[in-house]
Amino acid sequence: MASVTLDSVSVRFPSGTVGLDDIDLALRDGEFLALVGPSGSGKTTLLRTIAGFQAPTTGQVSIGDRVVAGSGATVPPEARELGMVFQQHAVWPHWNVGRNVDYPLRRARVEKAERIRRVDEVLDMVGLTGFAKRNPATLSGGQRQRVAIARALVARPRVLLLDEALSALDEPLRDSLRLELHTLTRELGLTVVHVTHDRSEALALADRVAVLDGGRIQQLGTPEELVTRPASPFIAKFLSDATIVDGAMVSGAAGFAADAHPLRVEQARLDFGERGSESAVQAAILPSDVEVEVQVEVQGAEAGRDDAALATVRSALFTTEGSDLVLDWAGLRLRARTRGVRPRVGDLVVVRIARARVYGVGPEPAAADPGASTDARSDVRTSAAGTLAGTFARTSA
Repeated sequence: MASVTLDSVSVRFPSGTVGLDDIDLALRDGEFLALVGPSGSGKTTLLRTIAGFQAPTTGQVSIGDRVVAGSGATVPPEARELGMVFQQHAVWPHWNVGRNVDYPLRRARVEKAERIRRVDEVLDMVGLTGFAKRNPATLSGGQRQRVAIARALVARPRVLLLDEALSALDEPLRDSLRLELHTLTRELGLTVVHVTHDRSEALALADRVAVLDGGRIQQLGTPEELVTRPASPFIAKFLSDATIVDGAMVSGAAGFAADAHPLRVEQARLDFGERGSESAVQAAILPSDVEVEVQVEVQGAEAGRDDAALATVRSALFTTEGSDLVLDWAGLRLRARTRGVRPRVGDLVVVRIARARVYGVGPEPAAADPGASTDARSDVRTSAAGTLAGTFARTSA
Protein backbone atom coordinates (compact mmCIF):
# COMPACT_ATOMS: atom_id res chain seq x y z
CA MET A 1 0.00 0.00 0.00
CA ALA A 2 1.05 3.63 -0.27
CA SER A 3 0.47 7.12 1.01
CA VAL A 4 -1.03 9.85 -1.19
CA THR A 5 0.21 13.43 -1.01
CA LEU A 6 -1.04 16.57 -2.75
CA ASP A 7 1.14 19.66 -2.48
CA SER A 8 -0.45 23.01 -3.42
CA VAL A 9 -2.61 21.37 -6.10
CA SER A 10 -4.89 23.63 -8.13
CA VAL A 11 -7.05 22.79 -11.13
CA ARG A 12 -8.42 25.51 -13.37
CA PHE A 13 -10.51 24.68 -16.42
CA PRO A 14 -10.37 26.57 -19.77
CA SER A 15 -13.72 28.20 -18.95
CA GLY A 16 -12.07 29.88 -15.96
CA THR A 17 -13.86 27.68 -13.44
CA VAL A 18 -11.78 26.69 -10.42
CA GLY A 19 -11.95 22.95 -9.77
CA LEU A 20 -9.38 22.82 -6.96
CA ASP A 21 -7.78 25.75 -5.19
CA ASP A 22 -4.37 25.18 -3.54
CA ILE A 23 -5.08 21.78 -1.98
CA ASP A 24 -2.62 20.35 0.53
CA LEU A 25 -3.46 16.82 1.63
CA ALA A 26 -1.45 13.98 3.15
CA LEU A 27 -3.15 10.58 3.19
CA ARG A 28 -1.37 8.04 5.34
CA ASP A 29 -0.50 4.52 4.26
CA GLY A 30 -3.51 2.30 5.01
CA GLU A 31 -5.84 5.22 5.78
CA PHE A 32 -9.48 5.44 4.64
CA LEU A 33 -10.35 9.01 3.61
CA ALA A 34 -13.85 10.12 2.60
CA LEU A 35 -14.45 13.23 0.48
CA VAL A 36 -17.79 14.99 0.91
CA GLY A 37 -19.24 18.31 -0.12
CA PRO A 38 -22.01 19.93 -2.15
CA SER A 39 -22.31 19.37 -5.88
CA GLY A 40 -19.51 21.27 -7.60
CA SER A 41 -17.36 21.40 -4.45
CA GLY A 42 -14.36 19.70 -6.09
CA LYS A 43 -14.49 16.20 -4.56
CA THR A 44 -14.73 14.34 -7.89
CA THR A 45 -12.09 16.63 -9.43
CA LEU A 46 -9.79 15.75 -6.53
CA LEU A 47 -10.35 12.04 -7.09
CA ARG A 48 -9.79 12.40 -10.85
CA THR A 49 -6.54 14.29 -10.18
CA ILE A 50 -5.23 11.47 -7.97
CA ALA A 51 -6.32 8.90 -10.57
CA GLY A 52 -4.61 10.72 -13.43
CA PHE A 53 -7.73 11.60 -15.43
CA GLN A 54 -7.22 15.29 -14.61
CA ALA A 55 -3.84 17.03 -14.70
CA PRO A 56 -3.22 19.65 -12.01
CA THR A 57 -2.70 23.20 -13.27
CA THR A 58 -0.19 23.78 -10.47
CA GLY A 59 1.25 21.68 -7.65
CA GLN A 60 2.16 18.02 -7.56
CA VAL A 61 0.64 14.65 -6.66
CA SER A 62 2.69 11.82 -5.15
CA ILE A 63 1.81 8.18 -4.51
CA GLY A 64 4.25 6.80 -2.01
CA ASP A 65 7.66 8.26 -2.85
CA ARG A 66 6.81 8.65 -6.54
CA VAL A 67 5.67 11.95 -8.05
CA VAL A 68 2.91 11.06 -10.53
CA ALA A 69 1.80 14.57 -11.56
CA GLY A 70 3.50 17.98 -11.52
CA SER A 71 7.16 18.99 -11.39
CA GLY A 72 7.57 17.68 -14.93
CA ALA A 73 6.08 14.24 -14.16
CA THR A 74 3.02 12.88 -15.95
CA VAL A 75 2.31 9.25 -15.08
CA PRO A 76 -0.75 7.87 -16.92
CA PRO A 77 -3.61 6.29 -14.91
CA GLU A 78 -2.76 2.72 -15.87
CA ALA A 79 0.79 3.14 -14.54
CA ARG A 80 -0.16 4.54 -11.12
CA GLU A 81 -0.95 1.13 -9.57
CA LEU A 82 -4.45 2.18 -8.58
CA GLY A 83 -7.74 0.33 -8.36
CA MET A 84 -10.93 2.27 -9.06
CA VAL A 85 -14.62 1.52 -8.62
CA PHE A 86 -17.32 3.76 -10.09
CA GLN A 87 -20.97 4.38 -9.31
CA GLN A 88 -21.88 2.46 -12.46
CA HIS A 89 -20.02 -0.82 -12.09
CA ALA A 90 -19.16 -1.17 -15.83
CA VAL A 91 -19.20 -4.97 -15.78
CA TRP A 92 -18.90 -6.12 -19.39
CA PRO A 93 -21.96 -8.26 -20.26
CA HIS A 94 -20.24 -10.36 -22.97
CA TRP A 95 -17.63 -11.73 -20.54
CA ASN A 96 -18.25 -14.01 -17.60
CA VAL A 97 -17.38 -12.93 -14.07
CA GLY A 98 -13.88 -14.43 -14.12
CA ARG A 99 -13.05 -12.77 -17.43
CA ASN A 100 -14.28 -9.42 -16.12
CA VAL A 101 -12.16 -9.71 -13.00
CA ASP A 102 -8.96 -10.87 -14.67
CA TYR A 103 -8.95 -8.02 -17.22
CA PRO A 104 -6.14 -6.03 -15.52
CA LEU A 105 -4.08 -9.22 -15.14
CA ARG A 106 -4.41 -9.96 -18.86
CA ARG A 107 -3.27 -6.44 -19.63
CA ALA A 108 -0.26 -7.03 -17.40
CA ARG A 109 0.42 -10.35 -19.23
CA VAL A 110 0.16 -12.42 -16.07
CA GLU A 111 0.33 -16.17 -16.79
CA LYS A 112 -2.99 -18.03 -16.98
CA ALA A 113 -2.49 -20.25 -13.93
CA GLU A 114 -1.64 -17.22 -11.78
CA ARG A 115 -4.63 -15.32 -13.16
CA ILE A 116 -6.99 -18.13 -12.23
CA ARG A 117 -5.54 -18.39 -8.75
CA ARG A 118 -5.78 -14.65 -8.09
CA VAL A 119 -9.29 -14.36 -9.52
CA ASP A 120 -10.51 -17.17 -7.26
CA GLU A 121 -8.75 -15.52 -4.31
CA VAL A 122 -10.30 -12.09 -4.83
CA LEU A 123 -13.79 -13.48 -5.57
CA ASP A 124 -13.60 -15.27 -2.25
CA MET A 125 -12.65 -11.96 -0.59
CA VAL A 126 -15.80 -10.23 -1.88
CA GLY A 127 -18.13 -13.14 -1.14
CA LEU A 128 -18.47 -14.48 -4.68
CA THR A 129 -16.77 -17.86 -4.32
CA GLY A 130 -17.54 -20.09 -7.31
CA PHE A 131 -18.94 -17.24 -9.44
CA ALA A 132 -16.11 -17.15 -12.01
CA LYS A 133 -18.16 -18.85 -14.76
CA ARG A 134 -21.37 -16.94 -14.08
CA ASN A 135 -22.91 -14.63 -16.66
CA PRO A 136 -23.17 -11.03 -15.31
CA ALA A 137 -26.80 -10.91 -16.50
CA THR A 138 -27.68 -13.50 -13.85
CA LEU A 139 -26.27 -11.38 -10.99
CA SER A 140 -28.01 -8.86 -8.76
CA GLY A 141 -26.91 -5.23 -8.71
CA GLY A 142 -25.00 -5.80 -5.50
CA GLN A 143 -23.22 -8.83 -6.91
CA ARG A 144 -22.19 -6.91 -10.04
CA GLN A 145 -20.77 -4.17 -7.83
CA ARG A 146 -18.80 -6.84 -5.95
CA VAL A 147 -17.41 -7.96 -9.32
CA ALA A 148 -16.28 -4.37 -9.97
CA ILE A 149 -14.63 -4.25 -6.54
CA ALA A 150 -12.91 -7.60 -7.19
CA ARG A 151 -11.61 -6.30 -10.53
CA ALA A 152 -10.17 -3.25 -8.77
CA LEU A 153 -8.46 -5.42 -6.14
CA VAL A 154 -7.13 -8.28 -8.26
CA ALA A 155 -4.08 -6.33 -9.47
CA ARG A 156 -3.17 -5.60 -5.83
CA PRO A 157 -3.34 -1.81 -6.16
CA ARG A 158 -1.37 0.56 -3.96
CA VAL A 159 -4.44 2.79 -3.53
CA LEU A 160 -8.16 2.09 -3.98
CA LEU A 161 -10.34 4.92 -5.34
CA LEU A 162 -14.11 4.78 -4.91
CA ASP A 163 -16.34 7.21 -6.82
CA GLU A 164 -19.85 6.91 -5.37
CA ALA A 165 -19.25 3.16 -5.54
CA LEU A 166 -22.28 2.23 -3.42
CA SER A 167 -24.76 4.98 -4.22
CA ALA A 168 -26.53 3.15 -7.07
CA LEU A 169 -27.52 0.29 -4.73
CA ASP A 170 -30.78 0.10 -2.83
CA GLU A 171 -31.04 -0.13 0.93
CA PRO A 172 -30.52 -2.42 2.79
CA LEU A 173 -28.11 -3.83 0.17
CA ARG A 174 -26.01 -0.65 0.29
CA ASP A 175 -25.78 -0.88 4.06
CA SER A 176 -24.71 -4.53 3.90
CA LEU A 177 -22.05 -3.91 1.24
CA ARG A 178 -20.84 -0.86 3.17
CA LEU A 179 -20.13 -3.06 6.20
CA GLU A 180 -18.37 -5.64 4.06
CA LEU A 181 -16.27 -2.97 2.32
CA HIS A 182 -15.27 -1.53 5.69
CA THR A 183 -14.14 -4.96 6.90
CA LEU A 184 -12.36 -5.87 3.65
CA THR A 185 -10.36 -2.64 3.32
CA ARG A 186 -9.25 -2.86 6.97
CA GLU A 187 -8.23 -6.52 6.66
CA LEU A 188 -6.20 -5.79 3.52
CA GLY A 189 -4.73 -2.59 4.98
CA LEU A 190 -5.78 -0.69 1.85
CA THR A 191 -5.26 3.02 1.38
CA VAL A 192 -8.68 4.27 0.24
CA VAL A 193 -10.08 7.55 -1.10
CA HIS A 194 -13.88 7.46 -1.21
CA VAL A 195 -16.06 10.16 -2.81
CA THR A 196 -19.63 10.04 -1.58
CA HIS A 197 -22.66 12.32 -1.25
CA ASP A 198 -23.92 10.16 1.62
CA ARG A 199 -22.81 11.93 4.79
CA SER A 200 -23.69 9.00 7.05
CA GLU A 201 -21.66 6.66 4.86
CA ALA A 202 -18.62 8.94 5.00
CA LEU A 203 -18.79 9.23 8.79
CA ALA A 204 -19.31 5.48 9.23
CA LEU A 205 -16.52 4.26 6.94
CA ALA A 206 -13.69 6.76 7.10
CA ASP A 207 -10.74 7.27 9.42
CA ARG A 208 -10.83 10.93 8.36
CA VAL A 209 -13.30 12.99 6.38
CA ALA A 210 -12.48 15.99 4.18
CA VAL A 211 -15.32 18.47 3.62
CA LEU A 212 -14.87 20.43 0.39
CA ASP A 213 -16.52 23.57 -0.91
CA GLY A 214 -15.40 26.02 -3.55
CA GLY A 215 -12.52 23.72 -4.53
CA ARG A 216 -10.98 23.94 -1.05
CA ILE A 217 -10.85 21.65 1.95
CA GLN A 218 -12.94 23.46 4.53
CA GLN A 219 -12.20 20.95 7.30
CA LEU A 220 -10.28 17.70 7.59
CA GLY A 221 -10.61 15.51 10.64
CA THR A 222 -12.00 12.38 12.24
CA PRO A 223 -15.75 11.83 12.04
CA GLU A 224 -16.05 12.67 15.73
CA GLU A 225 -14.14 15.96 15.27
CA LEU A 226 -16.32 17.06 12.37
CA VAL A 227 -19.58 16.27 14.16
CA THR A 228 -18.68 17.62 17.60
CA ARG A 229 -16.39 20.50 16.57
CA PRO A 230 -17.38 21.70 13.08
CA ALA A 231 -15.04 24.48 11.97
CA SER A 232 -17.76 26.67 10.48
CA PRO A 233 -21.54 27.10 10.26
CA PHE A 234 -21.36 25.69 6.71
CA ILE A 235 -19.88 22.41 7.96
CA ALA A 236 -22.32 22.17 10.86
CA LYS A 237 -25.23 22.64 8.46
CA PHE A 238 -23.88 20.40 5.71
CA LEU A 239 -22.85 17.45 7.89
CA SER A 240 -25.35 17.62 10.74
CA ASP A 241 -28.37 19.63 9.42
CA ALA A 242 -27.71 22.37 11.96
CA THR A 243 -29.96 25.42 12.05
CA ILE A 244 -27.88 28.60 11.63
CA VAL A 245 -29.12 31.65 13.54
CA ASP A 246 -27.73 35.21 13.31
CA GLY A 247 -27.32 37.05 16.57
CA ALA A 248 -24.92 38.59 19.07
CA MET A 249 -23.14 37.82 22.30
CA VAL A 250 -24.57 39.75 25.23
CA SER A 251 -22.81 40.66 28.45
CA GLY A 252 -22.58 38.50 31.52
CA ALA A 253 -24.01 34.99 31.63
CA ALA A 254 -26.80 35.83 29.18
CA GLY A 255 -24.80 34.29 26.32
CA PHE A 256 -26.26 34.33 22.80
CA ALA A 257 -29.27 36.36 21.69
CA ALA A 258 -30.79 35.89 18.23
CA ASP A 259 -31.50 38.89 16.03
CA ALA A 260 -35.21 39.84 16.10
CA HIS A 261 -36.19 36.52 17.66
CA PRO A 262 -36.82 35.29 21.23
CA LEU A 263 -34.17 32.55 21.00
CA ARG A 264 -31.61 32.84 23.80
CA VAL A 265 -28.86 30.42 24.84
CA GLU A 266 -27.10 31.09 28.12
CA GLN A 267 -23.30 31.19 28.29
CA ALA A 268 -22.97 27.83 30.08
CA ARG A 269 -24.62 26.06 27.14
CA LEU A 270 -22.40 27.53 24.42
CA ASP A 271 -19.38 26.12 22.65
CA PHE A 272 -17.20 28.44 20.64
CA GLY A 273 -15.65 28.19 17.20
CA GLU A 274 -12.41 29.91 16.27
CA ARG A 275 -13.99 33.35 15.93
CA GLY A 276 -16.62 32.93 18.63
CA SER A 277 -15.57 35.89 20.78
CA GLU A 278 -16.85 38.54 18.36
CA SER A 279 -20.03 40.43 19.17
CA ALA A 280 -21.82 39.70 15.87
CA VAL A 281 -22.04 35.93 15.64
CA GLN A 282 -23.89 32.97 14.23
CA ALA A 283 -25.11 30.07 16.34
CA ALA A 284 -25.24 26.54 14.90
CA ILE A 285 -27.88 24.39 16.60
CA LEU A 286 -27.78 20.66 15.92
CA PRO A 287 -31.15 18.83 15.68
CA SER A 288 -30.07 16.55 18.52
CA ASP A 289 -29.55 19.61 20.76
CA VAL A 290 -33.14 20.78 20.42
CA GLU A 291 -35.25 19.42 23.28
CA VAL A 292 -38.94 19.11 22.47
CA GLU A 293 -41.87 18.58 24.83
CA VAL A 294 -45.43 18.26 23.55
CA GLN A 295 -47.57 21.09 24.95
CA VAL A 296 -50.85 19.65 26.22
CA GLU A 297 -52.59 22.99 26.74
CA VAL A 298 -53.08 25.30 23.79
CA GLN A 299 -51.97 28.33 25.80
CA GLY A 300 -48.43 28.12 27.13
CA ALA A 301 -49.26 30.39 30.07
CA GLU A 302 -51.87 27.90 31.32
CA ALA A 303 -49.12 25.31 31.78
CA GLY A 304 -46.73 27.79 33.38
CA ARG A 305 -44.66 28.05 30.20
CA ASP A 306 -43.22 31.05 28.42
CA ASP A 307 -44.99 31.59 25.08
CA ALA A 308 -41.62 32.65 23.61
CA ALA A 309 -40.50 28.99 23.79
CA LEU A 310 -43.55 27.55 21.98
CA ALA A 311 -43.25 26.22 18.44
CA THR A 312 -45.51 24.49 15.93
CA VAL A 313 -44.61 21.19 14.26
CA ARG A 314 -44.55 21.75 10.49
CA SER A 315 -43.06 18.41 9.46
CA ALA A 316 -42.67 15.11 11.32
CA LEU A 317 -40.80 12.17 9.80
CA PHE A 318 -40.87 8.80 11.52
CA THR A 319 -37.54 7.34 12.63
CA THR A 320 -36.78 4.12 14.47
CA GLU A 321 -36.04 6.07 17.67
CA GLY A 322 -38.45 8.99 17.50
CA SER A 323 -39.11 11.71 14.93
CA ASP A 324 -37.20 14.07 12.67
CA LEU A 325 -39.00 17.40 12.97
CA VAL A 326 -39.15 20.82 11.36
CA LEU A 327 -40.50 23.37 13.83
CA ASP A 328 -41.81 26.88 13.26
CA TRP A 329 -40.71 28.93 16.26
CA ALA A 330 -41.77 32.54 15.80
CA GLY A 331 -40.82 32.41 12.12
CA LEU A 332 -37.58 30.43 12.64
CA ARG A 333 -37.50 27.04 10.91
CA LEU A 334 -35.72 24.79 13.38
CA ARG A 335 -34.62 21.19 12.79
CA ALA A 336 -35.10 18.84 15.77
CA ARG A 337 -34.61 15.14 16.38
CA THR A 338 -36.51 13.41 19.16
CA ARG A 339 -36.08 10.10 20.97
CA GLY A 340 -39.23 8.36 22.16
CA VAL A 341 -41.37 11.44 21.47
CA ARG A 342 -43.44 11.51 18.28
CA PRO A 343 -45.27 14.83 17.87
CA ARG A 344 -47.73 15.19 15.02
CA VAL A 345 -47.91 17.93 12.40
CA GLY A 346 -49.71 20.90 13.89
CA ASP A 347 -48.84 20.08 17.51
CA LEU A 348 -47.72 22.87 19.79
CA VAL A 349 -44.43 22.02 21.50
CA VAL A 350 -42.12 23.56 24.06
CA VAL A 351 -38.59 24.11 22.74
CA ARG A 352 -35.38 24.29 24.74
CA ILE A 353 -31.91 24.63 23.22
CA ALA A 354 -29.60 22.32 25.16
CA ARG A 355 -26.44 23.34 23.32
CA ALA A 356 -25.24 25.65 20.54
CA ARG A 357 -21.93 26.38 18.87
CA VAL A 358 -21.11 30.03 18.22
CA TYR A 359 -19.00 31.43 15.38
CA GLY A 360 -17.90 34.95 14.61
CA VAL A 361 -19.40 36.22 11.36
CA GLY A 362 -16.96 35.62 8.50
CA PRO A 363 -17.09 35.33 4.71
CA GLU A 364 -18.84 32.34 3.20
CA PRO A 365 -16.67 29.88 1.20
CA ALA A 366 -16.32 30.92 -2.44
CA ALA A 367 -18.27 28.98 -5.03
CA ALA A 368 -16.34 26.62 -7.30
CA ASP A 369 -17.92 28.37 -10.29
CA PRO A 370 -18.14 32.15 -9.73
CA GLY A 371 -21.16 32.27 -12.02
CA ALA A 372 -23.00 29.37 -10.44
CA SER A 373 -26.28 30.03 -8.67
CA THR A 374 -27.08 28.86 -5.17
CA ASP A 375 -29.40 26.25 -6.64
CA ALA A 376 -26.62 24.94 -8.87
CA ARG A 377 -24.48 24.39 -5.80
CA SER A 378 -27.20 22.65 -3.82
CA ASP A 379 -26.76 19.09 -2.65
CA VAL A 380 -28.21 17.57 -5.80
CA ARG A 381 -25.83 14.89 -7.03
CA THR A 382 -24.36 15.31 -10.53
CA SER A 383 -22.07 12.42 -11.33
CA ALA A 384 -19.45 12.07 -14.04
CA ALA A 385 -19.21 8.35 -13.32
CA GLY A 386 -20.31 7.34 -16.82
CA THR A 387 -17.60 9.42 -18.48
CA LEU A 388 -15.01 8.29 -15.97
CA ALA A 389 -15.98 4.64 -16.40
CA GLY A 390 -15.51 4.86 -20.14
CA THR A 391 -12.12 6.47 -19.74
CA PHE A 392 -11.08 3.98 -17.10
CA ALA A 393 -12.18 1.02 -19.22
CA ARG A 394 -9.90 2.23 -21.99
CA THR A 395 -6.89 2.80 -19.74
CA SER A 396 -7.03 0.49 -16.76
CA ALA A 397 -9.17 -2.01 -14.88
